[in-house]
Amino acid sequence: MTGTTTTSRYENQKRRDWNTFCQYLRNYRPPLSLSHCSGAHVLEFLHYLDQFGKTKVHTQACPYFGLPNPPAHCPCPLRQAWGSLDALIGRLRAAYEENGGATESNPFGARAVRIYLRDVRDFQAKSRGVSYKKKRKRPKSKISSTATSST
Repeated sequence: MTGTTTTSRYENQKRRDWNTFCQYLRNYRPPLSLSHCSGAHVLEFLHYLDQFGKTKVHTQACPYFGLPNPPAHCPCPLRQAWGSLDALIGRLRAAYEENGGATESNPFGARAVRIYLRDVRDFQAKSRGVSYKKKRKRPKSKISSTATSST
């Protein structure tokens, strides 16, 4: 198979995400052109997407705030998961440039969007009692390479 006849799952998702965002801009009141789109508009889009989320995000007033496995149902809202938003922004950032947008004016790479994603990640981690600490990369040990060569 050649890459010209089939597109990857990533490319298909990127195209669908781009079409969804462009539709959002067309439905914006008043309609918004891509050239006038800013990081603030991207944040509004992310807030709009929350209504379709499937991740329970406990509020700080919830008795289950910080519990990874709550023992009962609560009225806390469903939101988009941080990982989904992060991947979405990555695809939209690439699609923006592929569709003629300049790297330096890419609204998906705006500082406000990066800060928002970081805040969502941190709050969702606290809400569910999960840590998103970066894992340190362990250097390749010489012991394992010498152990395999001697066996």
